[in-house]
Amino acid sequence: MKLVIAPDKFKGSLTGFEFCDAVEEGIKMVFNDAEIVKKPLADGGDGTMEIAKHYIKGETVSITVNDPLFRAINASYLYSDERKIAYIEMAEASGLKLLNVDEFNCMETTTFGTGELIYDALEKGATEIILGIGGSATNDGGMGIANALGYRFLDEAGQVLSPVGKNLSKVKTIDDSNKHPQLDKMTVKVACDVTNPFYGLQGAAYIYGAQKGASENEIIFLNQGLYNFAEIIKNRYEIDLQIVSGAGAAGGVGGGALVFLKGELISGNNLVKELADFDNAIEGADWIITGEGQLDEQTLSGKTIAGVVSSAKSKSIPVAALCGSVSITVAQQQDFGLAYVASIVRGISTLKQAMEQSKDNLVNAAFNFASLIK
Repeated sequence: MKLVIAPDKFKGSLTGFEFCDAVEEGIKMVFNDAEIVKKPLADGGDGTMEIAKHYIKGETVSITVNDPLFRAINASYLYSDERKIAYIEMAEASGLKLLNVDEFNCMETTTFGTGELIYDALEKGATEIILGIGGSATNDGGMGIANALGYRFLDEAGQVLSPVGKNLSKVKTIDDSNKHPQLDKMTVKVACDVTNPFYGLQGAAYIYGAQKGASENEIIFLNQGLYNFAEIIKNRYEIDLQIVSGAGAAGGVGGGALVFLKGELISGNNLVKELADFDNAIEGADWIITGEGQLDEQTLSGKTIAGVVSSAKSKSIPVAALCGSVSITVAQQQDFGLAYVASIVRGISTLKQAMEQSKDNLVNAAFNFASLIK
């Protein structure tokens, strides 16, 4: 009996690693000699850094960079010298989490600090960059990242522009003559789970500008700036960002990374599955056991469990989901392709009590599942 345990975290309750251990404990009560393969996963959002660290066997690197408002901060990324891979989360240097609410202002914020993290990784010898772009405080189209890596953006008078959102509309020329020499030699994969275009009513400014501090008039202005930036890029590099799904992610970093880093946009959970060598690891499995805190309609598109089911279907492996709460119908479960679904909560409890009892409840649920399939 080969069982693969491949969960996301139970947010605020259990890490993916703790989930794996609890499920293994329950299974071993029934199948003492089962082959257990633990493959904790993530979808590119919160918690992905620890999962990536596990798979790339990277060390944490901390350096001083610019925050979204050009203030010096310490920010970290992961680097594996053995594999020459860096895992960088944009939020560490350019995230909303670094600002007070009254500082949210994507007219003035920049991704420059994220570019500094990439620069440092390249100087260390990285040949592959994995870039997570969730939680950004910016709407600069990736101009800040590019600027930190040697690109210059000039206005009509030939003056160098500061790489912030309000200056997208002023860009007339892109000078890449001094870009970092390693940029053309590295592979960049961008964890991107949204499909927003670069500009327009579904684009970066209109969909995400308000939550990053932009007023209605500023959103209109930023959108015009993204349009101008895209036109300059189209003329300079013959790349039409508006037809690229996900180009509007993270204030246009999805598109900017494609142009300036020659990046490839990939769903977050597919990127993590690649790091985990997941599709090879599940070969020959009898079951895959997955789970997350809440199984609902949102889970069915782009989340970790969706990635697990996708891989399992290709190898005809049944999937069981052990979750904190479940709010999908039987029809949705069947359409989605889950063979077994259970909420691990036992008895009547508050959310706080359920979270505190997650480990014991999960051990119990895994025991019952194993007993069922024996």
